[in-house]
Amino acid sequence: MALLAASSCVFAVLFFFAAVEQVSSKKPNIILILTDDQDVLLGGMTPLKKTRKLIGDLGITFKNAYVASPLCCPSRASILTGKYPHNHRVFNNSLEGNCSSKAWQKTQEPSTFSAILQHHCRYQTFFAGKYLNEYGSEAAGSVEHVPPGWDYWYALVKNSKYYNYTLSVNGKQQYHGQNYSHDYLTDLLDKHWLIRQAKTPMTNSSMNFLDNAFRKRWQTLLSVDDLVEKVVKKLDAIKELENTYIFFTSDNGYHTGQFSLPIDKRQLYEFDIKVPLLVRGPGIKSAGSNQMLVANIDLAPTFLDIAGYDTNKTRMDGMSLLPLLNGKAKNVTWRTDLLIEYQGEGRNKSDPTCPSLGPGVTNCFPDCVCEDAYNNTYACVRTIANSADLQYCEFDDSEVFVEVYNLTSDPHQITNIAKSIDQEVLEKMNHRLMMLQSCSGSTCQTPGVYDPRYRFDPQLMFHHGPAAPKLFHKTL
Repeated sequence: MALLAASSCVFAVLFFFAAVEQVSSKKPNIILILTDDQDVLLGGMTPLKKTRKLIGDLGITFKNAYVASPLCCPSRASILTGKYPHNHRVFNNSLEGNCSSKAWQKTQEPSTFSAILQHHCRYQTFFAGKYLNEYGSEAAGSVEHVPPGWDYWYALVKNSKYYNYTLSVNGKQQYHGQNYSHDYLTDLLDKHWLIRQAKTPMTNSSMNFLDNAFRKRWQTLLSVDDLVEKVVKKLDAIKELENTYIFFTSDNGYHTGQFSLPIDKRQLYEFDIKVPLLVRGPGIKSAGSNQMLVANIDLAPTFLDIAGYDTNKTRMDGMSLLPLLNGKAKNVTWRTDLLIEYQGEGRNKSDPTCPSLGPGVTNCFPDCVCEDAYNNTYACVRTIANSADLQYCEFDDSEVFVEVYNLTSDPHQITNIAKSIDQEVLEKMNHRLMMLQSCSGSTCQTPGVYDPRYRFDPQLMFHHGPAAPKLFHKTL
């Protein structure tokens, strides 16, 4: 199996490829192409004509794919482990938030899908690109640390860059400067086996900044589009295309001006939590479309299921998508809701560009619109069922602020109906959030509020029932 990442301040592609060691076994190859910060609501898939043609049109497109957390490190940790953030314990992009920390390496890396595929399923694995944001830092074990489960490892040290970056090449440091033909990260990783991308420079600036950022993001996606085409052509040339699953998705969404926010992710709204997901492979019918509610925690169990590994042996929170991919989902009971959770980042000092705002805010732009704050810590239940398209969120702050949106009548999430919605619905959603925040493994797959099998016991909301855990332990 293999992963590739071409990185920038806007997009990073993670490329993962797994091929079984014994060809005679006929187990399928698996490729995951993961973009970084790719929106789906503002036309993020529009420039990817080749990708839509070669994967979507020849496979299946999931219309309701979400991430467990709208930020790179916790989202990628969910992809690797198949777990919600409250179980893998990666909460944000900092070492303090457990991003690539020694604790993560000790407790979670040995049970990622790559480790299981390599050690138990005899897959040969390849990784290239952005791993976790703090990877390669001295406190995270430096470049010598190669996570278990990878036969070939070409990982970017720390966060997204196109130029002037360092790679860990199988545990050895390799520095690259700013010569396009030799150092442009995505092209360099092209140069390793199946991976290639075209030139896409990115720049920043103010109201024109948003227009420029949007335009440049699309230009960058053309590079990703070339990558997909070349991967497919290479697989076809070596006669492995028909035996290969190709997954295309992103680690989170992105906003560019919505709700007057400049550019970032980290928010609970659709534009930050909803992502594209396209899959082609053996037994998948062409031009398929699926409305089921799926998430990035489902990728790891799906890969293991494809490899023939019993996912019941794991403690993954996600569900294998294989029954949805091969059309055998008639007897499968699918989820109607999932959990979104995020712990805000904030510094215990004022942002130098906006001192009047005081401590606790971060990622502030010159106009003092801050993208994140210490109390931007929340958990949501996202529900999609026949009778409901709903989002219920609680903030872990002094107000215990609640946001509720009916996306059937309010698809842009303009009106918070927390004060007007039926009290019984609020109680049920609060109860469901409490259950999901304390779930693990199969208990994360129990019936949601709008599933006819759901049973609401209001007594569970009070002291003599299971108590709702504190969302996150906050430290400044």
